[in-house]
Amino acid sequence: MTLDRPPAPDPYELLPAVSGFEVTSKDVAHGEPMDPSHTLDGGNTSPHLSWHGFPEGTRSFVVTCFDPDAPTPSGFWHWLLVDLPVTTTELPAGAADEPLPPGAFHARNDFGAIGYGGAAPPPGDGEHRYYFVVHAVDVDVLGVDAATSPAAISFALAFHTLARAVVTPVHATTSEK
Repeated sequence: MTLDRPPAPDPYELLPAVSGFEVTSKDVAHGEPMDPSHTLDGGNTSPHLSWHGFPEGTRSFVVTCFDPDAPTPSGFWHWLLVDLPVTTTELPAGAADEPLPPGAFHARNDFGAIGYGGAAPPPGDGEHRYYFVVHAVDVDVLGVDAATSPAAISFALAFHTLARAVVTPVHATTSEK
């Protein structure tokens, strides 16, 4: 089944404008197909991310992965890594399965699990965009916990994000499993 709908807007264009900074990855690139190792069925491994150029006044980071093209009115959250210390400027591939710096934690994603949940669009639903975003935050602690919903974390970020760095690979599931 293919759903006939227009593409979702860039979700970050709907939020108050903030400055940007640079995020790079050895594993994912803007507009490029995601390696199967970063999909739910192909390895479920969080990709490498590295960032620099964030603004002065940054006190922590939040890393998220969001699919605005999911067939829901609210998109689909794949990863929320909260309260990373400002000294953390790189995550190796698989960081979602490794010990985190003190104070940092994973929140529940829309799969209902804590940690990274790889790309998994419905078969035949076309290409989905996966927004991997590093948010430079103006507080050490965002004030949420691992049980906080992704929407509530996103809401808190709207008031504390100084800048964002975004890389958006794509993925499509082409056949029924």
